[in-house]
Amino acid sequence: MDRMIGIDYGRARVGVAMSDPLGIFASPLETVPSAKIIDYLQKLSASQPVSRFVVGYPMNLNGRPAEAAADVDIFLRQLAKAFPQIPVSLEDERFTSVLAHRAMIDGGMKKSERRKKESVDRISAAIILQSFLDKNTEK
Repeated sequence: MDRMIGIDYGRARVGVAMSDPLGIFASPLETVPSAKIIDYLQKLSASQPVSRFVVGYPMNLNGRPAEAAADVDIFLRQLAKAFPQIPVSLEDERFTSVLAHRAMIDGGMKKSERRKKESVDRISAAIILQSFLDKNTEK
């Protein structure tokens, strides 16, 4: 079966996660410079069939798009142009960084590793994707 890709887009770096073939669980994959994300996704989709992109969308507590949403909107247009055949779903990314830090602590990750923003980005991407998978497999 095809895999889904979770994306935590940021102006400097992008966290990437991938689902298992059955779409049950998400695993952190990599952190990629934002300028290279489309190339990275093209190579990844050439080696693994991709059925969907799940992109974290920054929201404020009041439910309105956060300031960073403008950057994500630009990325979404690039993604749609590069992959017109692959559907994109948006997932609220509020609190994913906090959850990523908690997961790293609970998982016993060393403090020096937890300080690396790259670790937070890819774990956040996995949390975004897992949230989508959980909502869409419970039905």
